[in-house]
Amino acid sequence: MTKETKPLSGIRILDFSQYLPGPLCTQHLGDLGADVIKIENRKGGDLSRPTPDGSTSQMFLKVNRNKRSLAVDLRQPEGIDIIRRLVKEVDVLVEGFRPGVMDKLGLGYGALSALNPRLVYCAITGYGQDGPFREFGGHDINYQSLSGVLEQSGAAGGPPAPGGFQIADIAGGSLTSAMSILAALVDAQRSGQGRFVDVSMTDAALACMVMGLSTMDSFGNGRPLPRGEDYTNGRLPCYGVYETADGRHVALGALEPQFWQAFCTAVARPDLMAKGWALGAEGETAKAEIAALIKDRSLQAWSELLFTVDGCATPVLRLDEVLEHPLTRARGMVHEGLSPEGKPYRQFAFPAKMSGYQFSVDRNPPALGEHNDELLKSLGYGDEEIAALHSRNVA
Repeated sequence: MTKETKPLSGIRILDFSQYLPGPLCTQHLGDLGADVIKIENRKGGDLSRPTPDGSTSQMFLKVNRNKRSLAVDLRQPEGIDIIRRLVKEVDVLVEGFRPGVMDKLGLGYGALSALNPRLVYCAITGYGQDGPFREFGGHDINYQSLSGVLEQSGAAGGPPAPGGFQIADIAGGSLTSAMSILAALVDAQRSGQGRFVDVSMTDAALACMVMGLSTMDSFGNGRPLPRGEDYTNGRLPCYGVYETADGRHVALGALEPQFWQAFCTAVARPDLMAKGWALGAEGETAKAEIAALIKDRSLQAWSELLFTVDGCATPVLRLDEVLEHPLTRARGMVHEGLSPEGKPYRQFAFPAKMSGYQFSVDRNPPALGEHNDELLKSLGYGDEEIAALHSRNVA
C-alpha cells in the first residue's frame, strides 16, 4: 500500500493546535493520508513537547506522528507572511486557541478565507466561539463537569470521579473535530466554498450524554437518577463491575436475555436467570449474590471460564495487560517507533480498518522545525531568503 492510495491523500492541513485534542485529531487525519504541517512556536514548540531533560515527551510522541514541523515566530511580520503563503496551498486549518487569538494575529477565518475561499477552518475551544464562557480557560475535567458527564461518573454513594481517559478532550475535541472537518471538506470539494467549524468540547461532551438524557426523561421525573443508579452504571444486576478473589474485577454487560442466560449457565446459577433486570430489594439481593459468586474465584480463573462463553463478561485489564492481550495484538493496535532523539516509543495505531487501506507511519513525530527548509522552499523562498529568516529567528 502506497501513501497515494490512502483515503485523504492530497489533502493538506495546517495544525496550530497543542496538547491533546487538536493534535490527536490531525494525527488521525495524517494516518489517513493527509499532509499535516504542524505549526510550532520557534522557542520550545508545542507546549506538550519538552521535558526537563530536553528530550521529547511521551505525550507529544503519542499524538504527533505523520506530521511535518514548521517552527515559526508569529510575532514577526515575516512569520505571518509564511503562514499566509501556506494557507493558499492547504485545504484545512486547525487551531485550539481562545476565541479571538488568531484574529489578533491576522490569521482569523475572515482574513484567511479571503486568501483561500475553499479553506475549512476548525477552531477547537472549551466552550465555543460564543456564549458566556467563550473567554474562559479550562481542561477536560471542567468540560466534563459542565456537561453533566462528571456528575454521573463514579460509584453510588461516592464522589464524582473522572473517567480513565479524557472524554471531553478526545470524544469532544479530537473526534468531533475530525468528523466535522471531513464533512466540511466534502462540501468544499463539491461547492468550492469552505466553512468555519466551531467545536466546543463542552457541547460535544454533552452530546455524548444520550443514555443519561434517555433515562432521565423515561424514569427520572425530570432529574437524573443518582450517580451509580442509572441502568448502565450500577442499577442492574446483569450490568456492572464485580470484584474477584484476588482484588481484581470482572465487567458484566449481559443486558440481553441470551447473554444473561449464557452467563448464568456458565456459572451454574440457573436461579439467577430471572433476576438480571431485577430492581429494588430483589435487585440488590441479586447483585449481592453475583458479587459473592465472582468473589469466589481469581481473575485468571474467571477469564479462562468466561472466554469460552458468549455472555458479555470480560476481565477488567490494566493498560500494560491490554498491550499484550491477544485481541490487541491480533488487531495490530500497538505501533513502535523512534523519537526525534532516536529512542523507541509506543503508540496506538489508527483504530479503524478499511478495505484498500493499510495503516502505516510514514513519518515519526518530528523534531522542532525539522521540515522548515523543505517547506519554505516549496513556497518559493530561495536559499538566501531562508538563511535570512534563520538569522532573524523567524523560521
